[in-house]
Order: sequence, then C-alpha cells, then structure tokens
Amino acid sequence: MYKMILVPLDGSELAEIVLPHVEVLVKACTEEAEIVILQVCEPLQSKLSGMGPGGNIVIPRLAKQAEETCKEQAEKYLDGVEKRLKGKGFKVRSELKVGSPGEEILDYASNNPVDLIAMASHGRSGISRWAYGSVTSQVLRGIATPILVVTPEKK
Repeated sequence: MYKMILVPLDGSELAEIVLPHVEVLVKACTEEAEIVILQVCEPLQSKLSGMGPGGNIVIPRLAKQAEETCKEQAEKYLDGVEKRLKGKGFKVRSELKVGSPGEEILDYASNNPVDLIAMASHGRSGISRWAYGSVTSQVLRGIATPILVVTPEKK
C-alpha cells in the first residue's frame, strides 16, 4: 500500500497530531512503510517579505545566524521525533530543508517516491489564514500525491 509516507512537521505539538494517524496507517501496511519526517527552516528574509517598505532588507549576518539557529533546533527536534518513532519499531528517517515550507514539501514529494503526505492543518481561518497563508493549502493545490490532513479538535 504505502512504502513512503512524508510527514512535514514544524516543531509544534499541534503539527504532531498527525503522528498517531501515521502510526496506525503504517501498522496496517502489509509491507513495512518508511516514515520520512521533514522540517523546513524558513529563511529570515522570507519571513520579513511583505512587511511593507524595507521589509526585504535584512542584515546578512543576522539572517545567517537565524538560519543556523533554526537548523540546530530543527535537527535536535527531528532527532527526538525520529528516536520516539524508532523506539516504537517504525522505520523512520528525517530530512531538513531550508526555504519556503510549502515549496520545499512539494519539491521533496515530487523528487522522491512519496506515496502519501500526512500533515496537520493548524486550523487557521479568516484574517490569520490570510496573514499567515496556509502551507497545507499550498500543498493540497500543488501536487497529485494523496494527502492526509488532520485538523485539531475544536474546543
């Protein structure tokens, strides 16, 4: 059924709500599926674009420091998630990319034999969705690979 499941995570607990669903799917597969957890560090300049005049001006050293810090934190986070999943007997590996999250997820899925993308939606709507955009929405529109989207429970 599924041989490779791509699971984009952003380091938040909310993004991890997809993991129990992925675990159930992998256990149901007749052949052992590989889970690939992917985190994307977004460059500081990308985060500042669209913030009005001067929004794209970033001190290069500051941008580089921010990227290195993001990569260090992401590697530590991914290592922890990978160890937890391996401890449960799953075949898993992690990937770290730098760029726009939606674009990097689409690029990875397009250039690797991904059978399913499983991701959480942060459940934004209205003005916050407009302001922050939606990585999930971008991925849904950008690829033909099947996608499992898990949304947080409403409280």
